[in-house]
Amino acid sequence: MIVYEADKKQFLQQSDYDDIENIILASFRAATGRRVNDSEIRSWRESLRHVAMVLRDDEIPNEMGIAVELHIPQSSKRIDVTLTGRDDAGNKNAVVIELKQWEKVTATDKDAIVVTYLGKGQREVVHPSYQAWSYASLLEGFNEAVYDGGISIKPCAYLHNYDRDGVIDAPHYSGYTLKAPLFLKGAQERQQLRDFIKKHVKYGDSKEVLYELANGRIRPSKALADALKGLLTAKPEFVLIDEQKEVFEAAQASARTASPQLPRVVIIEGGPGTGKTVLAINLLVRLTSAGLFGQYVSKNAAPREVYQSRLVGTLTKTKFSSMFTGSGSFCNVEPNTYDFLVVDEAHRLNEKSGLYGNLGENQVKELINASACTLFFIDEDQRVALADIGTKQAIRAFAAERGAQVEEYELASQFRCSGSDGYLAWLDNVLDIRPTANQELDTTAYDFQVFDSPQALHEAIEAKNAQNKARVVAGYCWPWLSKKNPKADDIVIGDYRRQWNLDKDGSLWIIAPESIEQVGCIHTCQGLEVDYIGVIVGPDLIVRDGKLITVPEERDRHDKTIRGYKKRLKIDPEQVRAEVDLLIKNTYRTLMTRGMKGCYVYCTDEETSEYFSLATSQSS
Repeated sequence: MIVYEADKKQFLQQSDYDDIENIILASFRAATGRRVNDSEIRSWRESLRHVAMVLRDDEIPNEMGIAVELHIPQSSKRIDVTLTGRDDAGNKNAVVIELKQWEKVTATDKDAIVVTYLGKGQREVVHPSYQAWSYASLLEGFNEAVYDGGISIKPCAYLHNYDRDGVIDAPHYSGYTLKAPLFLKGAQERQQLRDFIKKHVKYGDSKEVLYELANGRIRPSKALADALKGLLTAKPEFVLIDEQKEVFEAAQASARTASPQLPRVVIIEGGPGTGKTVLAINLLVRLTSAGLFGQYVSKNAAPREVYQSRLVGTLTKTKFSSMFTGSGSFCNVEPNTYDFLVVDEAHRLNEKSGLYGNLGENQVKELINASACTLFFIDEDQRVALADIGTKQAIRAFAAERGAQVEEYELASQFRCSGSDGYLAWLDNVLDIRPTANQELDTTAYDFQVFDSPQALHEAIEAKNAQNKARVVAGYCWPWLSKKNPKADDIVIGDYRRQWNLDKDGSLWIIAPESIEQVGCIHTCQGLEVDYIGVIVGPDLIVRDGKLITVPEERDRHDKTIRGYKKRLKIDPEQVRAEVDLLIKNTYRTLMTRGMKGCYVYCTDEETSEYFSLATSQSS
């Protein structure tokens, strides 16, 4: 989809004599039916005025195609400006320009990340050269007009208000500025951008290349599919075992035979360690290799980022990143856009999307409608927030509404906890989630220990970290002071002083080597695993007179998982108390099942510590 298209001559005329931003606004509303905020309208006015200045050169052909807001497949992103034509040798080219009105940024030590002022404050955002290059990679990987039609994509970034300062163009970002040249403020920089355009567009195409690009069939390229398949084959951690393979073949068959006329929904249920994500990644790769168009979806960023990095073998962002997306990006997606969607951690889906929870109707419904086949991986016992609405019942209801055939499978084998189904059953019993016959824990099968101090717990986990597969996590009962003050301590228990998960590693915290020094939370570890997990049980879970009690008031006030429960208490106190009680217990159940070989626990409350010790010692 293109919001605005013209040739150079028409674009310059409208820039000179008309309000170009109003023309684009009208086109945007007609094409999408959506509103546009004032800041975006201003950016069209200001940035396109500078683009017009660049294009006022007699050597740039009047018949060159120009698109504003060209939609990118595999994402909700749009390219600011695309220029099309042919070079000196007659090759078809498209120059992709990312426009920014920034005047200053601060560098970070993160890959392709800078900090700049946006909206109401400073924000971390991707470097504009990375952004332009990533858009080019998306087109090269998924648009047939590009990879089979002979269109070459030439990305660049233009920051027309930014004086060159050695920060935005620091050597740290050179890997991306070399791939997508960076043009800044001033007449000399403007001329350099002109020269870049003239190098790739010597002859106009009367929008021919532009139309080919906009109407290109969206399918993964063979090169991309083969690369993905090869990467997966080289990773033994992605090998499917026993029933995983059986479910994989059934789910794959469903996706291959689904169509907009005969949609399918597949529900795959499994507890911790049953290999849900391994199966999900295999489906993503195999179906993409078969030429189907799809994505891996999860609400939490951590599983997306970690499994993407494991798949490609590097922490650096790659051309595969577009295949991993959040669950909130489908509220404006047209029906049947995708052949398949692999939805991991489906229990974490929300009703609304957007930063303020005000977009869309229902994520489950939107995911089902967006794809011919939607595959949901779910464990309802890992619902840890009031906003989590992903249930099998909801999936079935929306599937029926669409007229989709539903298939359900269960992964019952337990791989994570040293093959010990007994540990999970014991944990359900000891956390009072559900009564089981497993009142005794065989610690020879699974290493579970209770520690008297957080220092001893952390030291024990550090001793198990020889292969970078041991971490300490905690309930969210302490404020994240170090996010604003890097020198501040967060988790303070007597002499024990540690910080929450490293901000610089973001969603990759659990695999960052230095993160053994920090303490993780539910959001950086859910859906992921290590060999040994150390869990600090905070004052939100205590024992009194032998009975396990949850205390939601002890959660830090910034914890979003139970936000709004006090207001809801006034409406239905009994139901809300029961729901919050289960969510807190589910949180600790999830934290305490992240370790494949062992779980070490420290409780801030002495009676709670005795409770777990007694439950363990009784079985010894």
